[in-house]
Amino acid sequence: MQKIPATVITGFLGAGKTTLIRNLLQNAGGRRIALVINEFGDLGVDGDILKGCGVETCREEDVVELTNGCICCTVADDFIPTMEKLLERTERLDHIVIETSGLALPQPLVAAFNWPEVKARVTVDGVVTVIDAVAVAAGRFADDEEKVQAAREADESLDHDNPLEELFEDQIRAADLLVLNKADLVDAETLGAVRAKVEAEAGRRLAVVSAENGRLPADVLLGLKAGTEDLIAGRRSHHEIHHADGHSHDHEDFESIVAEAGEVASVETLTEGLKRVIAAHDILRLKGFAAVRGKPMRLVVQAVGQRIECYFDRPFAPGEARASRFVVIGLHDAIEDGEGAIREALAGLGEAPRAAAE
Repeated sequence: MQKIPATVITGFLGAGKTTLIRNLLQNAGGRRIALVINEFGDLGVDGDILKGCGVETCREEDVVELTNGCICCTVADDFIPTMEKLLERTERLDHIVIETSGLALPQPLVAAFNWPEVKARVTVDGVVTVIDAVAVAAGRFADDEEKVQAAREADESLDHDNPLEELFEDQIRAADLLVLNKADLVDAETLGAVRAKVEAEAGRRLAVVSAENGRLPADVLLGLKAGTEDLIAGRRSHHEIHHADGHSHDHEDFESIVAEAGEVASVETLTEGLKRVIAAHDILRLKGFAAVRGKPMRLVVQAVGQRIECYFDRPFAPGEARASRFVVIGLHDAIEDGEGAIREALAGLGEAPRAAAE
């Protein structure tokens, strides 16, 4: 039996993975695609967005959400059983797309495709890593290597490891295809510099394409035929290199919380309020849904640092509470120390939640 191809889409927080997948589904050319969506935190924002994509070949039952845990840490408990259920379906799938959380290491996930239960029936068509060109151009996830080395030479006791930078590098190293997303927000020279940086991090030649708002033809993303499960052992992560003794991988550097609010007065006041909260608490990523006073549709909110994107995606369902809920992700200490203040500040952006009319 011919193996079902699976594409792993990875990339840092806010790089545009969900938007890229939504565009892929809307231009899939009739392919029957199942989605496995993993989120760091217990509010499934990305899966909820994709379930409403309105594409006949991607039904709600074709979207599987794995929340409150990083898929690379829960392969045996979550990923393998999920794949087995997909493969048990009587209606054969044309393709499986897996969106990892922004904090996931792709390597252990791809290696899991070598499990006997999966390998006989599925192959990794390719690992697609989505890069936020604007963030990389601003150096948000990269250190000055010369400055770090000089500081280490001055004081060997200092620890300058940057978990964001290592994760960024590991996601690039695992890739078969790099997508430089948000290319329209930087000039040609800057985009060229970003491309050179990510190619250097990869350490090998691989395909690199640019995209605006995640828009790429399906044939660019699917059909790579890489068989990455047989290649991933040669694309080791920082963790695998530094902990060859089998020390378990975790995400203690990061933390997430879910915060709630009621209706907000307007998109503009919400955006300005979120910018203040993000700046005050060094929040890396914020996403969720909001109810705007007088608007019948739900507002999707996606924030990376001070860049905030909002759009209305669907009407509130009958009986659905008109409330706002956000996932907040940041470094562990910043979120843990400021959790109460973050919740209070976000709650203060809205009125008391109220139920919608039947």
